[in-house]
This record gives sequence, C-alpha cells and structure tokens, in this order.
Amino acid sequence: MKLICHFYSSWKDSLVPCNPLCCKFLLSVQGPHQRFLLTELLRDYNPMERPVANDSQSLIVQFSFTLMQVMDVVRTQWYDHYLQWNQSEYPGVKNLRFTTDQVWTPDILLYNSAHDKFDATFKTNVLVNSSGFCQYLPPGIFVSTCTVDVRWFPFDIQRCELKFGSWTFDGWLLDLQMKEADVSGYMTNGEWDLVEVPGGRHEVFYDCCPEPYPDVTFVVTLRRRTLFYALNLLIPCVLLSSMTLVVFLLPANSGEKISLGITVLLSLTVFMLMVAEIMPTTSDSVPLIGQYFASTMVIVGMSVVATVLVLQFHHHNPNSGHMPRWVHLVLLQWVPWFLRMKRPGEGVEPPPQETPQSPDHDPLTTSSGPCGLEAGVVAGRSAGLHTHRGVIRSVAVDNQLQALLMEVQFLVERVKEQDRQLSVSEQWQFAAAVIDRLCLVGFSVFNIICTIAILMAAPNFGEALSKDFL
Repeated sequence: MKLICHFYSSWKDSLVPCNPLCCKFLLSVQGPHQRFLLTELLRDYNPMERPVANDSQSLIVQFSFTLMQVMDVVRTQWYDHYLQWNQSEYPGVKNLRFTTDQVWTPDILLYNSAHDKFDATFKTNVLVNSSGFCQYLPPGIFVSTCTVDVRWFPFDIQRCELKFGSWTFDGWLLDLQMKEADVSGYMTNGEWDLVEVPGGRHEVFYDCCPEPYPDVTFVVTLRRRTLFYALNLLIPCVLLSSMTLVVFLLPANSGEKISLGITVLLSLTVFMLMVAEIMPTTSDSVPLIGQYFASTMVIVGMSVVATVLVLQFHHHNPNSGHMPRWVHLVLLQWVPWFLRMKRPGEGVEPPPQETPQSPDHDPLTTSSGPCGLEAGVVAGRSAGLHTHRGVIRSVAVDNQLQALLMEVQFLVERVKEQDRQLSVSEQWQFAAAVIDRLCLVGFSVFNIICTIAILMAAPNFGEALSKDFL
C-alpha cells in the first residue's frame, strides 16, 4: 500500500526500508482517494474561518465531557461546512483525521481554570466524517477553583463547578449546546465517591454588548469516603475519650490518676495536629471532626480538674476543720442516695459481744478501770486505819494510782482524738469516692451525647456508614 510505504519512507532514518514486493501485496485503492480528498479539502481551507455556509448563521457546537477517574475527556461536536465529500467519489474513505492546526476548532476553555497553563487539554486529532460532522475529544486533567466546604469533614460532600465556554465567540456566532456528562466509564477512587454530575446551559448578557455569551457548567458532586478517617482518627479518639472514664475508676491512693488524665490529653493534642495537617486552611467554618476533638479535649480537661478535686478531698487534712454542712448534706446524703452508694461497713451487722464476767471470777478486774482503782483506794484507806504503816503505804499507793489514772485518761483522750480524725478522714474519703462516681456517670453521659450529636449531625452520616462500613 502506497500510504504505508510512504509512512515508512518518511522514517527511513530510524526504520528498515519497505520491500516493494510487500507494498505491492498490500496495495489498496483507499490510499490515493484519501490523499486526494485531503488535498482537495485543505486546498482553500482556512482554519481561522468559521466553517458555516452563511456568515450570518450561528455554528452549533455540542459540548460534554466523560469523567474517567481524575482525567476528563472533553467531547465537542459540530458540523464543518467545508469538510464534506461524497463517499461514492472517494471509495473506502468514511472519515478523516485532522490536527488542530489544519482545521477550525472551537476555542472552548475552562473559565475557572487554576492550571498553570490555563488550558490543560491535550491536543488530539479531529475526527471528521463525510457529512462534515466533527468530533474533537481532547483528554485533560482539569484543575479548577472550587470552594471547599469542610464543615462536615470527614462526612462532607464537595461540589465543584466546571464552567466551559468560548473565549472569543458570542452566542450569535457559536451556539454552545450542552449534552449530559458521560460517567459510565468512571473508575472508582479510593478517597471519593462520585454522586452525580448535573449540568446546565446559561446565557450571560453584559452591559457592553447586546449579544449573549453562553456557557455550559457541570457540577461534579463528590462524597468523601470515611473509612480511612474513621479507622485512623475517629476510633482512636473514641477510645481515648473512653480512657477518660477509666481515670474515675482508678483508686485515689494509686497515685496515677493525674498521670493518666494528662497522658490522654497529650494524645488528643497529637491527633488534633494530625487533623490540622490534612484539612485545608480555612476559617469559614469549623470542621466536624475538629468540633468532636475539641469537645473531647474539653471533657478530658474537665476530668483532670475533677481528678484534682477528688485527690484534694481524699487526702484532706482532718486537723484543718470539720466538713461544711452543705458539703456533708450534698456529698454524704443526697448524691450517695441518688447513686445508690453506701459507706464502707454500712448495713453490716456488728459482731456479737461476749457477756462480761463477774468481778468475783476475775480478781484482776478490780484494777482494770477507774472504778476498780477507786475501789482499791477505798480498800487501802480502810486498811490503813488499823496501823500507821498501812496508812503510809496507802498514801503511796494512792499517789501511784492517781498518776496511773492521769496516764489512762491521756490515753483515752488520745484514742478519742484518733477516732475523731479517722472519722473525719473517712468522711472526706467517702466524699471523694462520691465525686469519682458522680464524674464517671456524668462524663459517660456527656461523652455519649457529644459523640452522637456531633457525628450524626452530618447530613450524609447514615449514607457514609452504610457504604463504607457495611
């Protein structure tokens, strides 16, 4: 075939020359007709001329695009009046392909482009059939300016507008018509789900000009897939907030309550920094996950303050004074009744006491208490009436017994004071346990309410849960 031979001959510096026998064997009548047709069509063709039979007519250009993962294929179609031929005169030539420099192409651009070269499409050939119908499908990776709403992050839905229109032709010269976007070949993305790609045609009239300027705007609606963020951010945050409740279950005398609370607070701070790195920098709204982390940090901070109060109550100095009446009434009566708490030993029957023996059976009991001592003193004095020696001896015994009585009274007062201090300490410790239990219940309810209220406030929380987790 001459076309193939000509192709090989044009690359004779890098390819092996064509064998004439092979060319003769592949001979086809399509080559000369196609070459002659190309010459005839491009003889007087001017790519700068709008291809219409009458200059007063508008050229209809149908515009659409095919979304293929992150790459878009723009689809433009129009009729070129100067690129028509009779297929019977050119057998086998059903369509031709032209470069964008050879034929007229509409200057349709993305108005809100953020690409460094503005036009991100790759210039491909224009496919033309015998009726002059032209198809131009340039692929491209479009970068547009979109307003990102991170209010419901990571359960957010982003809508990005792609506004296409002619850069130099008005609506009277180029009538831009919209065709629905083709998403049948869309490849799933690991971060986004394609919801829909609605489009619309608009006409804008400017004060300077009476003619309209049409544009076609497609709104690419994407829903963020939340599995990654749930596994790496939300679930660890929920677990850390649950560790806050463990602080109130830890005994006050363990010495680790404050350490555990501060550790949880530092861990949440690290997660907040991670969230701040993956979110766009904006002050328009606070992201949903940021609200959840902030509320969790408030809970943890309040738990640390509550833990300090619990430790202060538990290690309260009994010599600093009695417990205030309102504290005694609230923390030792009302709140324990509400939480169904009892003091240690409350409700337990005391062990049975043995019946004391008669003094006649235990002669030592006469000297085991104050009554016995006084009886001994009386007995000694009675005995001292008989003899002078007995009187002196009874006086000495009396002095010793008086000294012993003072020491016993001191010990009794010391034991009473210790019992009083122990009773006061037990009251403060029980008040600390009541605060611990109250904080455990209160923070559990508050944590559950915050988690449900914040996370379920997202409009597509149920949809994200059903698609990403189920």
